[in-house]
Amino acid sequence: MTIKYTVDEGRPFYGKFWPKGVPHQLDYDYSLTVGGMLDRAIEKWPNDPAMWFLKTWVTYKEFGNYVDRMATYLHSIGVKKGDVVAIHLANCIQYEVAYFAIAKIGAIVTGINPTYKPMEILHQCKLTGAKVIIVLDALYFHYVSKFRDEWDFDKIIYTNLVDLASGMSPVIKFIGKLLKKIPKAKVEHPNAISFMECLKTAPNVPNVEIDCENDAATLIMTGGTTGVPKAAELTHMNVVANAFQCKEILINQREEGSTEAPLGHRTGMVGCLPLYHSFAMTTVMNISMAVGGWQMLFAKPPPTEELLKEIHELPDYNGYIYCAAEILFQRIAEIDHAVLEKYPLKGHLKLCISGAGPLHEYVRIPYEKNTGAKITEGYGLSECSPVASCNNFYGEREPGYIGVPAPGTDWAIFDAEDFSKGIINGLGEEAGTGEICVAGPQVMKGYWQNPERTKETIKEYDGRKWLLTGDIGFMDEYGRIAIRDRKKQLIKMAGHSVFPKEVESLIGSHEKVLEVAVAGLPDPKTGEAVKAWVALKPEFRGTITGEEIKAWTEENMTRWKCPKYVEIIDEVPKSNVGKIMRRTLQEADPMFKKSE
Repeated sequence: MTIKYTVDEGRPFYGKFWPKGVPHQLDYDYSLTVGGMLDRAIEKWPNDPAMWFLKTWVTYKEFGNYVDRMATYLHSIGVKKGDVVAIHLANCIQYEVAYFAIAKIGAIVTGINPTYKPMEILHQCKLTGAKVIIVLDALYFHYVSKFRDEWDFDKIIYTNLVDLASGMSPVIKFIGKLLKKIPKAKVEHPNAISFMECLKTAPNVPNVEIDCENDAATLIMTGGTTGVPKAAELTHMNVVANAFQCKEILINQREEGSTEAPLGHRTGMVGCLPLYHSFAMTTVMNISMAVGGWQMLFAKPPPTEELLKEIHELPDYNGYIYCAAEILFQRIAEIDHAVLEKYPLKGHLKLCISGAGPLHEYVRIPYEKNTGAKITEGYGLSECSPVASCNNFYGEREPGYIGVPAPGTDWAIFDAEDFSKGIINGLGEEAGTGEICVAGPQVMKGYWQNPERTKETIKEYDGRKWLLTGDIGFMDEYGRIAIRDRKKQLIKMAGHSVFPKEVESLIGSHEKVLEVAVAGLPDPKTGEAVKAWVALKPEFRGTITGEEIKAWTEENMTRWKCPKYVEIIDEVPKSNVGKIMRRTLQEADPMFKKSE
């Protein structure tokens, strides 16, 4: 084992707020491939549970057998190292079988969002060059088949959600499909084969040489809210290193004096977020393989009461860890106490990380009270595999900061307009605001076949490779960072820089406001005007107008930060991982369209 990416031990984040028990550096086997990580898990924990889905348990040994059979089949049809295979599945056992089988033979995974429409799927397939697709039968029929004349596949491997759900009775499967609770459709294509037929292949996985630092493991789509989506090229090292970084963050932190078994082995990872996204890929799937945990998988986030029921009733081998977006934690924070009494979580749910946006105190406090679990905020982006930092669970922490970097990770604030000027030495918001940049083994190789954007996003400094995150923030004397906003979403109002995130936070403190999104609109006098789209708490709907909220902001906020327009809406749109989609609202606004 070796420490390949050493961080200066004098960095300020190794002080007061560094989580106790978490190592500063990342010490693991950097030659470990994605497939090797799975093989390691099978060797160490063959008969332990690896995942649960639709009442079905799969052990590591059983899962490894599926993977080896699928890897052998893919190799037999000519899929070779460097080829891209698309996975167009909701969360299910088959998704993970496909992911690890593709990685084992040196091919590259690209997961497709199951909610994508035909033209979005086509764009991803053209961008990545995927000539083989592993797809749900219903998704192929309704979406993929629509662009067959523009992009065809050499092989289509189709499956149904329940194909490997042996724990479900045939009667339940039949009724589910009959009532359309389990979607199904016929796949008609001369090059189509069923997933289950592929698994009849005798396992004989070829030995493929993989350069972990340079060979891609997966292509993650990113940037869809700020333009045409790009593909972040994550190597085997990126993906495996980030899994072990998360292991150090989650497994080593313990309450002082605790006599409970350490989390990790046989710990349940709650998998509500989609596996095609880097967040779930790392904090649900890959960390499980790194520590010998098991995954509770859902095809989509279930109703909150159903989730609580499953956590309460399934075996608690060694506690549960839940990584998700704030909106999913908010539902538990606000749930009726009668449900919590029926399905108590205390003693079961242990640690939770909220990502894809800030964790607000009005969510954290009632959530911890309802569950007994510790919840904290993490920060990352697909280009970082995705985890870059996390607040601690048990030590000191303050709201408003995204914590300290993951083990083996360095970060700094660079001049936002000119990276070549180097690191900003000033601390605090007044003297030290700039672009957050990250260095570490989890930083992507680049954007797939897009050297221009790669050069804009990854730059060399002090002999290291730095990722320009596009986030604006500042560092305090303890090395913690507070984000002010996205560089490209900054609103320029009459010469002032307005950070949408700050305005959202301020308006969000209003007692009647549930959620808020803020963006800039063209304005002939000031260049841009601030607009806020506000969703009210259910009990306050119809009790306050946009003009009244606007007046409240003028009493409580600096004039140039106050929105010129406030629109009350039913719900703030979010991505599949709970990230507020400001651009969707902005581009749909008549004033924005008028300026085009």
